Amino acid sequence: MQRRSFLRNASLATGAFALSNYKSFAFRPDDPWKTKTLRNNVGIFTEKGGTIAYLLDKKGIVVVDAEYPEQATHLITLLKGQSPAPFEMLINTHHHGDHTAGNISFKGITQHVSAHTNSKANQERVAKEKKTEDQQLYPDITWDDNWHYKIGHESIRTHYFGAAHTNGDAIIHFEHANIAHMGDLMFNRIYPFIDKSSGASATNWMTVLDKAMQTFDGETVFVFGHGANIDKVTGTKQDLKSMKNYFEQLFDYTSRQMKAGKTKDEIVKATILPNVDDWKDDFKILPTNLGIAYDELGGK
Repeated sequence: MQRRSFLRNASLATGAFALSNYKSFAFRPDDPWKTKTLRNNVGIFTEKGGTIAYLLDKKGIVVVDAEYPEQATHLITLLKGQSPAPFEMLINTHHHGDHTAGNISFKGITQHVSAHTNSKANQERVAKEKKTEDQQLYPDITWDDNWHYKIGHESIRTHYFGAAHTNGDAIIHFEHANIAHMGDLMFNRIYPFIDKSSGASATNWMTVLDKAMQTFDGETVFVFGHGANIDKVTGTKQDLKSMKNYFEQLFDYTSRQMKAGKTKDEIVKATILPNVDDWKDDFKILPTNLGIAYDELGGK
């Protein structure tokens, strides 16, 4: 799997565009793709797209996000080989194609697809724009704030804290396992994509990260939509704090440049963002993010 190549290709395709016993987190070296069990029969799958999480319960299988059709088919085959239980629920963290294009592979397999109301609306809008309606499997269950789903021994709760990466991003929490899938609310150690065409807010993204850190405890394992490498698609609150720092530095730098009399065109020429040395701009998205910060700070 080439995560960097995937992200670059996904950005073009979508118009912009992943704890106590670390041994249990080791990826299986014989996988043609990458899977690992995290805790309580909850695992993750990565191949090409946003990180997938899944639950294997005797009562049924739950999957969070679906990458692309080919990758979703690989996952379905893998999970069928591990459990005879039926696929009960597919949950989308948000609408972007690297998370929902694979939904169609679950048609006739999963009982339900669930997502935030705005996520479904965005998925429908983008499909109409691209004329790919026939390639979609839309959610049949939607919600505006929190939603709760119980299956077997696991309890799954969603959390929506407002616009951030888009206006429809939700956190999916496996409560008993204490694993929270952040979707693209977390780009771990790589500069994030802020999808203004889908109602994103860089300003509120910081608030969303704060609320996530307040909601989940120190034992929570976080699953991230994307990471700088395969080891960065899971993490802790410290990673959320680091991403909030990215936004703080983005706005601080932009504000200081504005106060110094710099124009938007001058500000977006920057190639380095100070004080985020462990974060990488592999996809040269800093100018776009600086422009968004300028606009959200009220620049004219």
